[in-house]
Amino acid sequence: MAEKSSPGVRSAVADAQRAAAAVQEAKDAYIPNFQLGTSPGFSYGFPLGYPAVFSASSNSLLFSFSQPDYTRAAQAALRAANLSLKDQRQQVALDVALDYAQLDHDLAEIAALDEEKSYAGSLVSLEQDRVQAGVDPRVTQLQAELLAAQVDEKRIHLQNDADEMRQKLSHLTGLPADGLNTVNSSIPAVPEFSAETEAQIAQNSPGIQASYSNAKSKFYQAFGDSRQNYRPYMSFGLQYSLFSKINNYSQYFRSFQYNNFGIGAQITFPLFDASRRAKARESIAEAVSAQAQADQSRDVLSEQTLLARRTILELSAQQRVAQLQSQLAQEQLSAVDTQLANGSGSPNAAPVSPITAQKAHIEERERYEDLLDTNFSLLKVQLSLLRLTGQITDWINSSLK
Repeated sequence: MAEKSSPGVRSAVADAQRAAAAVQEAKDAYIPNFQLGTSPGFSYGFPLGYPAVFSASSNSLLFSFSQPDYTRAAQAALRAANLSLKDQRQQVALDVALDYAQLDHDLAEIAALDEEKSYAGSLVSLEQDRVQAGVDPRVTQLQAELLAAQVDEKRIHLQNDADEMRQKLSHLTGLPADGLNTVNSSIPAVPEFSAETEAQIAQNSPGIQASYSNAKSKFYQAFGDSRQNYRPYMSFGLQYSLFSKINNYSQYFRSFQYNNFGIGAQITFPLFDASRRAKARESIAEAVSAQAQADQSRDVLSEQTLLARRTILELSAQQRVAQLQSQLAQEQLSAVDTQLANGSGSPNAAPVSPITAQKAHIEERERYEDLLDTNFSLLKVQLSLLRLTGQITDWINSSLK
């Protein structure tokens, strides 16, 4: 749906169609055209020009050293346009996937914050009672209220972010933003990344391949421009005209013919043309520049891929830490709940207070939210790496199987 609605994809489709038409245009230079026309008029005295009641003409290119190179240039440009279209579709896929995953993360964390808010509210109520009874100082109540306010602040921020993601998904897919939710199980697992070489990464990237195809097209164009000088080209021409009888041609031409027909070929030898020589130098400079830009894009892709791989290693370690912290908080909460229900089991140990239980619940939710944040941070980098290596479409298609 996003590919159909995306302005970027529609623009890339139009570019590919234009490139295909340019290939056909280069090939059709050898196909004779056909034109009809008329130029009626009146002249006095010796006839000026040749007003025709009716005329037809046809012209085409017969031979040129440069035209095959121009055709190859157009074909390379078409391949570059198709690769750019594929690259644009992958970018749209990444945009939709990231927005969808972020909305899913926001909704999951909002649900966790709602639970944390209920525990924070209970903690505030308990502290208020203890402060009024003179058991705890006023500062403990303020700390509990601050915690509850921080939960509210974070929830508002996440709700705003979720609404923003809904709007982005609506713009990308054309779906209504209101009530747009996610299905967590529909997000497929990210595959393991193989240790690809720099050449393999560049080969899998349609954007890089499009850059090199564009440079190749410009080199063909430059070669064709350079062969415009000192090399002949041949064209074909055919024309028929029915001249007007009202211009007194018969008074000035002894063997005047109303019906006129001509056919032949024209051979041209371009011995010197300064503008064509300058055009050839301009074309080769553009080709060299395009090649350098393609090399630069390949190097940037290599650097971004390396950085993404290193970042994934760091975030994977952070994810493991967050998982252990979340599991530890769950175990501590389970122990507190058990002691609160059955006692500590030791006659000398102090009983667990409801405040301790509420704080344990809040701590467990905070550690769970940290785990959600770490998981999403890792997923973002993983999806970016899939985009860099050209695997984002395969990953999305795996969810449809």
